[in-house]
Amino acid sequence: MHADGHATWSVRRLHILDDTHIEALAGVLIDCVEGGASVSFMRPLPRERAVAFWRGVAQGVAARHRALLVAEDAEGVCGTVQLVLEQPENQPHRADLSKLLVHRRARRQGLGAALTRAAESTARDFGKTLLVLDTASGEAERVYERLGWERVGVIPGYALLPDGGLCATTMYYRTLDD
Repeated sequence: MHADGHATWSVRRLHILDDTHIEALAGVLIDCVEGGASVSFMRPLPRERAVAFWRGVAQGVAARHRALLVAEDAEGVCGTVQLVLEQPENQPHRADLSKLLVHRRARRQGLGAALTRAAESTARDFGKTLLVLDTASGEAERVYERLGWERVGVIPGYALLPDGGLCATTMYYRTLDD
């Protein structure tokens, strides 16, 4: 943050991901995994695997199955979140909030909350009225609860931490008002 309290980053939605975006997003993902975040990947996360993941996301974004928001600071991409828009035909009103990632250099500045709020707004733009997510992070739980997400419960032994060892996940939902 600046001394005046204003954030030094901005959030925007990407409609198309180019190689520069993919490389930058791969860097954020690797940083989060290296920092111990349980976000589907084990440590060490090779850059090729991170790039392949983001190429798949890029295809989903291009097909409008996913919406991708990124936060950028003076050094480049420092955070991201996705909305999984494509759902079964009996759940057209729902989206999954997924892969909220904040680079360690940009933490504790309100970026996770800003990305979540931007995802909620984007979901409204798509006519979604219900969002769901799961998280293994205690810090993320505090963010979601402050933002009004409802805790459903905890599933023990849900996933592995990046270095191995089981961790629980906490399920949340949020009903979006107009």
